[in-house]
Amino acid sequence: MLRLEARPAPSKFFAWASPLLSLAITIVVATILFAALGKDPVRSLSVFLFEPFNGLRAITELGLKATPLILCALGLALCFRSNVWNIGAEGQFLVGAIAAGGLALWVTGAQVAINRWAFLPLAIIAGALGGALWASIVALLRDRFNANEILVSLMLVYVANLFLSWLVFGPWKDPRGFNFPQSVSFADGAGMPRIITGMRLHWGFAVALLAALGMWLFMSRFYRGYQMTVGGLAPAASRYAGFSGRASLWTALLSSGALAGVAGAFEVTGPMGQLTPYVSNNYGFTAIIVAFVGRLHPLGCVFGSVLLSMFLIGGELAQSRVGLPAALSGVFQGVLLFSLLACDTLIHYRLRRLRPAIHATGAAR
Repeated sequence: MLRLEARPAPSKFFAWASPLLSLAITIVVATILFAALGKDPVRSLSVFLFEPFNGLRAITELGLKATPLILCALGLALCFRSNVWNIGAEGQFLVGAIAAGGLALWVTGAQVAINRWAFLPLAIIAGALGGALWASIVALLRDRFNANEILVSLMLVYVANLFLSWLVFGPWKDPRGFNFPQSVSFADGAGMPRIITGMRLHWGFAVALLAALGMWLFMSRFYRGYQMTVGGLAPAASRYAGFSGRASLWTALLSSGALAGVAGAFEVTGPMGQLTPYVSNNYGFTAIIVAFVGRLHPLGCVFGSVLLSMFLIGGELAQSRVGLPAALSGVFQGVLLFSLLACDTLIHYRLRRLRPAIHATGAAR
């Protein structure tokens, strides 16, 4: 017999081993699913786990997928550590993409002479302002009316999605696009500079890594970051110490929205080069898994983003090379999240074996 027994103190070992254990469980579940679908598990796992790292081009594509995940996950990690449950990074991503896309369309239509290096900071500013503006709605409603930020941020995702659809079906629609819902292609100068010529990976990846470093410094070395962390772990102690809950709320949501908006700006002006209704590949929702896999640590978010990017690219490759369903990548993301939540139980609890009670076989005489 086994039972869960509370630990006297949280286990530091399982705090970091839990993501690895959940990944191992996900691989076991994937193997079973591959066999159940009649596919070779070894080949299927090879496509999922190793093909995304096979060669320079594959690695650059992995970095391209990881860029928006890193930025979105950094903001969410800050929110979650501050006990602010922002679930709407997807909507903030879309509004950032709209803001940067609108800027790129203006540059394209006005035929402004600009190069990519000059456009990079403008796109970052536009995306950050757009995402922060969308997140400020959540902060305002939570601050003034005590509205639940989970519901508000989630519902605003659909508003942002509908707003984007209206733009590309209406005023920003390409008149020569054969009635497809898309904007005109951006001018060459209204794009992201590439790290390697001939590859799609742009310098937004370097910006994302610098953002991870900056977030780590903010959360571990700055007084404001310490206030937000304490407020998330012990709200009562935070109030007793005189820390402002309102300031933490606004800082967390505006920072998260700005980072998600920059991710949207990089996506629309980087690999896409135009606005469509399919700007996001659910990066804002996937980043929630990334944040928890990375233990809400900025540097852990980088490794979690690479892992989830591997799932996304592996799923696309498995669909074309092995004939697996397109939804399988999402299934593995869900299995990884639930496995992580289950394995996190071992941080605060441990399995204890119960010895069977020994009963007397006869009465004493």
